[in-house]
Amino acid sequence: MDIPQIGVDALEGILGTRATLLDVRESGDYAASRITGTQHIPLADLPDRMDEIPSDQSVYVICTKGGRSLAAVDFLLHQGLTAINVIGGTAAWIESGRPVETGEPT
Repeated sequence: MDIPQIGVDALEGILGTRATLLDVRESGDYAASRITGTQHIPLADLPDRMDEIPSDQSVYVICTKGGRSLAAVDFLLHQGLTAINVIGGTAAWIESGRPVETGEPT
């Protein structure tokens, strides 16, 4: 199965459309830096938290560099959802100079 993917440039334009951006990193990584407005579900928790993911729209999935998000997208596609991997992940977002939040989410 081909995994749909986009880069951070395309993601930035999509985020203004109220799209769902799912961050599948562990809690410590998520607290260290994250894109504003992300939904956080660690990859290991994904199967048990499927009810928290919208099934009526595309879900963009991000991690640190793209490995975990690729696995998450593959899983979500097999569950019948429309999911897209963010190439380069949060690292690419930060390297491009885009803003992030830090600290424990409120």
